[in-house]
Amino acid sequence: MVMYNVSSYNTGPFTLSGIPGLEQYHVWISIPFCFIYLVAILGNSILLYLIAVEHSLHSPMFFFLSMLAMTDLILSTTCVPKTLSIFWFGPQEISFPGCLTQLFFLHYSFVLDSAILLAMAFDRYVAICSPLRYTTILTPKAIVKIAVGISFRSFCVFVPCVFLVNRLPFCRTHIIAHTYCEHIGVARLACADISINIWYGFCVPIMTVIIDVILIAISYTLILCAVFRLPSRDARQKALSTCGSHVCVILMFYIPAFFSILAHRFGRNVPRTFHIMFANLYVIIPPALNPIVYGVKTKQIRDKAILLLFPK
Repeated sequence: MVMYNVSSYNTGPFTLSGIPGLEQYHVWISIPFCFIYLVAILGNSILLYLIAVEHSLHSPMFFFLSMLAMTDLILSTTCVPKTLSIFWFGPQEISFPGCLTQLFFLHYSFVLDSAILLAMAFDRYVAICSPLRYTTILTPKAIVKIAVGISFRSFCVFVPCVFLVNRLPFCRTHIIAHTYCEHIGVARLACADISINIWYGFCVPIMTVIIDVILIAISYTLILCAVFRLPSRDARQKALSTCGSHVCVILMFYIPAFFSILAHRFGRNVPRTFHIMFANLYVIIPPALNPIVYGVKTKQIRDKAILLLFPK
């Protein structure tokens, strides 16, 4: 067995080269990317500000929504600034610790987003199916426990991947044909067996997210059954409107996420350029659209946002 001196291989920086095949269009691609990123920063910041200052928004649903906004800010800010620097100034170096930090926060944000959507589905289930017990079930103490629990679960799910990458020797190229560091893309540069990286990095996060999806689907099935039993048409419309924004966000999150993950694992016929372009859109489009969807579909946020932006 060949023994590697891991410390001697991990010290050098990596080079992020951007989107392969589209290098001559990087500057043009950066224009919509920069605009969408600014929308994401502004939209989520306004959402967090409104939830913080408006007492009427101090409820469990909006607390989980503020967690989603913060996670979206982490997700986009982890990747997009480095991506824009590549588009504007060419291939950029990133240190090995910086690469590990980026891939951790990227995947941690993904798993945490999924857990937050599950918590929001549970909140809607209690609010619609057991409205009289809502305040006794979702107490401040219970909400804090849920927030700490899903944050810790997300940390435990992905932190092993950081150690799995850290143990690898990198004795070949340090050029990453991508705009950011992600687990399998970095692991494939190693000159060692990465089977455990591939299977852990694919199976454990995916199974965690699939469990979330199943529980979310069960929650909304029970919610729909309860909604259509409501005697008042207005009550049904109000409940469906509230749940509609959640469903839109859930679809925007899971559909591109699963496509990107499955294409990376099984899509050998998917062009690499398309895959990397799609992966970049995934880290920027949902964070930009989430506050817009909630701003349009949720009356409390829409009214407060209008007062904030147009006080007269």
